[in-house]
Amino acid sequence: MLYIGYHLSSSKGFAAMGKEALKAGANTFAFFTRNPRGGKAKAIDPDDAAALLSIMEENNFGKLVAHAPYTLNPCSDKENVRAFARICMEEDMERMEYLPGNYYNFHPGSHVGQGREKGIQLITELLNDILTQDQTTTVLLETMAGKGSEIGGRFEDIAEIIDGVKLKDKIGVCMDTCHVYDGEYDIVRDPDAVLNEFDRIIGLEKLKALHVNDSKNPFGSHKDRHEKIGEGSLGLDAIARFISNPKLKGLPCILETPNDFEGYKSEIAMLLHVCEV
Repeated sequence: MLYIGYHLSSSKGFAAMGKEALKAGANTFAFFTRNPRGGKAKAIDPDDAAALLSIMEENNFGKLVAHAPYTLNPCSDKENVRAFARICMEEDMERMEYLPGNYYNFHPGSHVGQGREKGIQLITELLNDILTQDQTTTVLLETMAGKGSEIGGRFEDIAEIIDGVKLKDKIGVCMDTCHVYDGEYDIVRDPDAVLNEFDRIIGLEKLKALHVNDSKNPFGSHKDRHEKIGEGSLGLDAIARFISNPKLKGLPCILETPNDFEGYKSEIAMLLHVCEV
């Protein structure tokens, strides 16, 4: 089964997201845990969360992939920015327990001139501070395009962070197709080589989710600009082949393409058809 969905707004609550996902033909989805630009999170209604869990169970949903705000930078050179990241992630770990057993994805951040080693150290320290043995949520490091001082543009960055995390069973990876392609991992011409490299450096058992996006830019551009499926430099066939790879079976596939509801509904139907699910 292909678990596929898209990034939904949580403004109307959890159950509303589940119902909208179903209308689009989705069986998973992503959502921001709070405003993507940061700020205080809205209080959770336990009954609303329970209603979503019922929808998921009744309709055989895959894992959900919550997303931290874009402004979160755990390896910033500014203490107040790092403090915001810590507060956000601590709160979000508690909030995610209303939807137990799902995923929480975040961008590793940018070291902004401190250097790669310092950036990785700061990210690892934060994860060791916020991860607990009792949590049911798996925290996912997202692969990045490698622009500027981003951490996560190379598989080695992710591996070094995971190596430093004490509770390794609470950490995993979300691979973004646009990001890795822009970051010089050629999933179009040789996807098996990319997955073999990921397995060698990180371990495929750590790959828990996919962000499925085409790219507005050519291979190796390090720019990270998403495009609609089939309208960018990856193309529909390559994306479909990649997410259909037996090594990736069962992973939630989240569309983050520049679309509206009808566009996402169309992309989901198209990928399900091409992948022959």
